[in-house]
Amino acid sequence: MKKEAEEIRNKFTADFKAVNDPKGLEDLRIKYVGRKGLITALFKQLGQLSPAERPKAGKVINQLRSEFDSCFQAEQSGIGAEKKTDQIDLTLPGRKPFVGRKHPLTQIFDEIKSIFSGLGFTIADGPEVETDYYNFEALNIPKLHPSRNMQDTLYISEEIVLRTHTSPVQIRVMERTKPPVRIIAPGRVYRRDTPDASHSPFFHQVEGLCVDKGISFGDLKAVITTCAHQLFGKDIKVRFRPSFFPFTEPSMEYDFNCIICRGEGCKVCKQTGWVEISGAGMVDPKVFEAVGYDPEIYTGYAFGMGVDRIAMMKYQIDDIRLFFENDMRFLSQF
Repeated sequence: MKKEAEEIRNKFTADFKAVNDPKGLEDLRIKYVGRKGLITALFKQLGQLSPAERPKAGKVINQLRSEFDSCFQAEQSGIGAEKKTDQIDLTLPGRKPFVGRKHPLTQIFDEIKSIFSGLGFTIADGPEVETDYYNFEALNIPKLHPSRNMQDTLYISEEIVLRTHTSPVQIRVMERTKPPVRIIAPGRVYRRDTPDASHSPFFHQVEGLCVDKGISFGDLKAVITTCAHQLFGKDIKVRFRPSFFPFTEPSMEYDFNCIICRGEGCKVCKQTGWVEISGAGMVDPKVFEAVGYDPEIYTGYAFGMGVDRIAMMKYQIDDIRLFFENDMRFLSQF
């Protein structure tokens, strides 16, 4: 049995060296270790040996099969195969590595930051998980106030929420900073919105605050209009509408005309020709009192803008959900 095993090993070595393609390798595997192969035939001969000889013969056959299996695995994976170098064309050009790029929303964030930095604003940040006090009460929205229903808030507990706007950052900055104050607060916010072409349960905002002596409503309109023109060009139209917010008085909402449909109406602008950007207004004196500012001396304005909707207009995208699906076919266009 030992002599027969050695003859099979020598024959296998010669056959293995002659293999030069995957089909030949598979044929060789079937010939030697397949169900009807030579190794299987050796195992069948064990029954003809005496009980004392079988263990030694079985050990020889198992060792031989293990050697053959190792050779097949190494050849299939290309490890240590002498023919591997023949299968590589060293003259082929190398693979160009994938180079990442900024997400389209990040690009819009950067552009907005650059615009307001040029207007003298600094950038402030704050937590996304907020207390009820900073998200509502310090902004003149006490408990049971009807305007809380407008927020569609996601509560962690009775006193902890996922922030519904970045306005809490304004309160935190005013608590530790004396006027004058000029900041923008970019970041992610959360509301219980049902996803559709223009709504998402999380989205992105940039809110701004300016506090100083002699700040007027005209200053607010000028800043928003300047931002719109730098984002979309001088042809963009801005519409201001009276509104109500507990933390500003007087208050307004402002819209940009829809550049996707050019004012004709589409699902992004809900067939109106205008895209609502956000709200704005003069800071309510009660907000100043909450942070220790004297409303008889200082005035200020606050505004917000939805980064996602601005990106939709900028890149003429008709569905906000595309930003969050991580589809590289979409993201690689920007």
